[in-house]
Amino acid sequence: MLVSKTKLRVRYGETDQMGYAYYGIYAQYYEVGRVEAIRQLGFSYKDVEERGILLPVSELKINYKKPAYYDDEITITTTIKENFTGVRITFIYECHNQKGELLNDGLVTLVCVDKTTNRPCKVPIWFTNALAPFFV
Repeated sequence: MLVSKTKLRVRYGETDQMGYAYYGIYAQYYEVGRVEAIRQLGFSYKDVEERGILLPVSELKINYKKPAYYDDEITITTTIKENFTGVRITFIYECHNQKGELLNDGLVTLVCVDKTTNRPCKVPIWFTNALAPFFV
């Protein structure tokens, strides 16, 4: 399986009136982790789009455990647990604070869409080939 770890700090503008990282910001944090996981495969989101594939989100789930606060260092662990042959790619997430405490976990499912036809398509072979070494 592919596991990628990305660190970031909670910025002041990402907090709510209670001083917590705003709950909606985690979707963006998950995206940061996803972009870096894809980069670990040897290409970027931009490369994927230039190859004619769009990756819209079809599902987002987050289970909140503890809040993060301004200036906390967050580690986003992004995991791809299977090499895909269908039209969907699911990313699994965990966010921990600098003490190692689990803040939340969740998942995001993307659907491969052909940029020309705007129709769902299979995960491209070049994508699954890039994932293959992580599943040996």
